[in-house]
Formats: sequence, structure tokens, C-alpha cells
Amino acid sequence: MESFFRTHDYLIEHLQASVRRDLMDEIDWSQRMIGIKGTRGVGKTTFLLQYAREKFGRDRSCLYINMNNFYFQGRGIAEFAGEFHRIGGKVLLIDQVFKHPDWSSELRKCYDLYPDLKIIFTGSSVMRLKEENPELNGIVSSYNLRGFSFREFLNLKAGTSLASHCLCDIMNHHEAIAQEILKEVRPQEYFREYLHHGFYPFFLENRNFSENLVKTMNMMMEVDILLIKQIELKYLTKIKKLFYLMAVEGTSAPNVSQLALETDTSRATVMNYIKYLADARLINMVYAKGDEFPKKPARVMMHNPNLIYTIYPPRADRQDVLETFFVNTLWKDHVVHKGDKGFSFLVDGDTNFKVCTDEVRLRNNPAAWYAVDDLDLGHDNVIPLWLFGFLY
Repeated sequence: MESFFRTHDYLIEHLQASVRRDLMDEIDWSQRMIGIKGTRGVGKTTFLLQYAREKFGRDRSCLYINMNNFYFQGRGIAEFAGEFHRIGGKVLLIDQVFKHPDWSSELRKCYDLYPDLKIIFTGSSVMRLKEENPELNGIVSSYNLRGFSFREFLNLKAGTSLASHCLCDIMNHHEAIAQEILKEVRPQEYFREYLHHGFYPFFLENRNFSENLVKTMNMMMEVDILLIKQIELKYLTKIKKLFYLMAVEGTSAPNVSQLALETDTSRATVMNYIKYLADARLINMVYAKGDEFPKKPARVMMHNPNLIYTIYPPRADRQDVLETFFVNTLWKDHVVHKGDKGFSFLVDGDTNFKVCTDEVRLRNNPAAWYAVDDLDLGHDNVIPLWLFGFLY
């Protein structure tokens, strides 16, 4: 146990967290069991350690552990939690909980055996905490940690402390909101940089961003998809090839028959793999209103613009990049469908948006909204695209 406390103290002491994520204030920390999901690379470990440092400091009633530790190859989570509880432990932080083969049943044991022990764990976005683990129904509160929003990136790079805004406020008051922001910083000067490498926090590390992201994408497929979905290793190359083919194709509707032919698999398997890639937050599936999986999506897009630039830079079409940004930032709290004829997307079932590279060729329809790039300040139903990066 002492070695785990030494590791905990070292990690807290050497934690370098430049941004305090808003999720820290959104979570109800009074809950006994909290699950924090998120795609690989968005900073879940850092988030846990930030919580430990902020709320407990060196207080030994809180302990961070990682299921990658070989110690847990021969010990259960509940057994370890019992030892921690007996020496006064109150909060156990478990990173990468899915690495333990019986993690869900072990968490249930902890919940039943130690009613005054709080457990906070991280897991992959691929996990379906309640749907696939009925023993956790009713006892776990689930939250999602996303990559950096443009607002968070801007605050970090420009040293500002700008607040987020809901979609309703942006639509109704975008001119006033943008004017206040422009008094402090010109967001357009940072927007291209964010699209290229601002979503994943490891742009802060002194390493090549693209190489780091390629490694992360491979880990998403090799661990998050294969391990959690229990897919045989021999199918990994098919999943990787499918992902690459869709990335090169752009943001169009997938040709499932052609993809099945090129990956030497069936149409049904291709659709399952596409769903797994979406669960891993590598792609977003955009459907026509009224459609849903297992139907073929109307469009398949990369999950965020950083992926476009990393997978195949020559294919980084500007319109695709801008639309990918728009969908990704709306995805957190809104439902995005394929737009009506002449529009890019239908948001929350009733509002059409068109994403435009500029305002010059815009044929304005007063019944719709326009998200326009290269624009500092909008007017009427024309909103600067960068402002949608302030939704969280």
C-alpha cells in the first residue's frame, strides 16, 4: 500500500495541468460512485489527479491507482479497496478501470461492502457503463470529458478567462458576445491553430503532435475497440483500413458495399466497425432525421479536425475541416442531423445551419442560420464560425 501512496504523491507533486476543465464544477462529487469516460488522449488521468490535488492535497484519505499496475493481475479491486478502507481511506481514484477483467462486478462489491468509500474511475468512451454492465445500474453517475474546446484552447494560448455560452444565447446575442470577446482577443488569430492541433491536450507536450496523435489513434483501435469489444486481433488491420478509407473519402455518405469489398468483409461487419469507430470518438455518424443505426449514415466525418490533418494532410479540404469542427462542438449537448436541401446540418430537429468558408457567396435564407469562417463579427442570422467553439 505504501508504494501506491508514494506514486500518488509523486504524480500530484509533478502534475502539470495548464487548464482547469469546466467538468470539475459540473460533477456532483457527493455521489458514491462516479464514472468519467472520454476518448483516449483528452486528459482523463490529469483530470483525476487535478481533483485529488485540489480537494485533498497530501491527505491520505484519497488515493490514485492505475489498473495498468501488474499488482492487479493477482488482486481484485474490492480486495484492495477493503485494505485502503481499513486504514482510513475515503476516496479511491481508479484510472483505466476496464483493464481489470472483472471491473464491473468488482466495483459493485466495493459499493455494497464499503458504503462510506467513494470511488471515482475513468474509462474509455467505447464503454457502455449501464447498458453492458447491469450490476452498475442505479449506482454509478456517468460523465464525459471531451477534448479542449476552442474557448479552452484560446484561454490557454491567449491568457484569457472567457466564459462559455449556450447555443440559444449565441444565436440570439452573438453580436454582443463577439464584441465582448474581441475587446480581449482576436479569436481568428488562433482558430487555424486550434483546427490543426488544439483538441487534444498533448499539444502542450514537448513532442511531435502528429506522431503522438497517430500513436493515440492506434491505441484507440488496438485497446479501446479490440479489448473492450472483445474482437480478435486478426481483424485489426480491417478496422484500420476501413478508418483510413473513410478519412480519405471525406465527409460523404459511406459506400458500404465498396468498403466491404476493399476490406474483404461483409456489409454488416463494415457497419459494426463504423459503429465501433464512432464509439471510440474517431468518427461521427450524421444521420438524416428519423434514421439511426444500423441504417447507413448520411455522412461519416472525422470526430474532430485534428484527425483530418494527421491522417492524410493532402485531403484536408477546408470545407470538410470547418464542417467537422461545427459538428464536433455541437455534438456535446445537441442532436445533429443532415441538413435540409441546401443546408449543412439540422440541429435539434428544427434549425438548419449552413457552414460557409466566407460570406461573399452566401445566399441568405432568413429562415436558416449561417456559420461563417473568416469573420470576426456577425450580423442577424450570420454567426462567426469560431464562436461555436464557446459552447463548452
